[in-house]
Amino acid sequence: MADKKALDTKIITAGRSKKWTQQLVNPPVSRASTIVFDSVEEMKHATANRANKALFYGRRGTNTHFAFQDAMVELEGGVGCALYPCGTAAISNAILSFVKTGDHILMVDGAYEPTRDFCDKVLAKMGVETTYYDPMIGEEIRDLIRPNTTVLFLESPCSITMEVQDVPTLARIAHESDIVVMLDNTWASPINFQPFEHGVDISIQAATKYIVGHSDVMLGTATANERCWDQLREHSYLMGQCTSPDDVYLAMRGLRTLGVRLRQHQENSLKVARWLAERPEVDHVRHPALPSCEGHEFYLRDFKGCNGLFSVVLNRGNTEALTALLDGMEHFSMGYSWGGFESLILASEDVNKLRTAKKKHFAGPILRLHIGLEDCDDLIRDLEKGFERLNAVLTAE
Repeated sequence: MADKKALDTKIITAGRSKKWTQQLVNPPVSRASTIVFDSVEEMKHATANRANKALFYGRRGTNTHFAFQDAMVELEGGVGCALYPCGTAAISNAILSFVKTGDHILMVDGAYEPTRDFCDKVLAKMGVETTYYDPMIGEEIRDLIRPNTTVLFLESPCSITMEVQDVPTLARIAHESDIVVMLDNTWASPINFQPFEHGVDISIQAATKYIVGHSDVMLGTATANERCWDQLREHSYLMGQCTSPDDVYLAMRGLRTLGVRLRQHQENSLKVARWLAERPEVDHVRHPALPSCEGHEFYLRDFKGCNGLFSVVLNRGNTEALTALLDGMEHFSMGYSWGGFESLILASEDVNKLRTAKKKHFAGPILRLHIGLEDCDDLIRDLEKGFERLNAVLTAE
């Protein structure tokens, strides 16, 4: 029996079959709408195998797409990977593939804001009801399941507040009622949490983030197990989902350095997080790898590592003080994303506007940080000066 590849080796070799690479190191960028055939037999063969990586029509994909899909399955698990123009498209189309009018879904209360908006503004109009549940719920999730519940959606860690969910327990209970379990696995990337080993049916990535890694491509993926793959693939195709081969090529290039980048993001984020935990302005740090984060025990049990994204709860603050902190940053920029090489910072004064299942009671506002690949001492000095500006405003009040 061949030895199982080490993860770092798999990251380099995944998706590099010669049938896709044509003996090049990287799969070429194959752009196509129409695929042409020289005979009726060729066309019939392509039609019969269009769902199994045969060149058929551009929307089904080219060798560039097939190589990346293979790589995602090899790294994350499952049997097939569907591609979408962004992470939100992957979320919405995965859900749409498994619901109909009259159905009910369970959505984690700490979900990404556009995910909530999709549930409240699109699914609701379709007659699909959403119940939001406490991210830290365990066996009690059983009490929220109805006869018409079709999807359980998880995001671990959650957006902004970073709770780590007990995925195996929630998945086990959902499967007792034949419910499809979906997970937004973007924080972990394909390598730090293995969703299919923990009961997930469909794992979703905003490949825009760590997979691409350079803040210059929008891309989403949904990788599914055997139970869900055919339905996910065909419904997504019918909803017109397709991606640019140029974007997919950049995502494949990003994959090759994913391991080394995440290790550096992890090292940097832990250094900054531990420094922040000692600051007098900070109530506590919500970093899954630290004991102060809810669900830390599940992180230790289930995850292979962390990354650069975490949150910090301040002791106090207001709009004017937070603005003073944010406006003078040198190395941290403000932006609605993360996962690139650059450091980012955002402030949230009230997370409860996005919570309905269980209100959160924090001492002060939250800062969400993405720690990039800059020198940590430079980042710490930047934050230190930011706290000086924040304190100056608060002291003058």
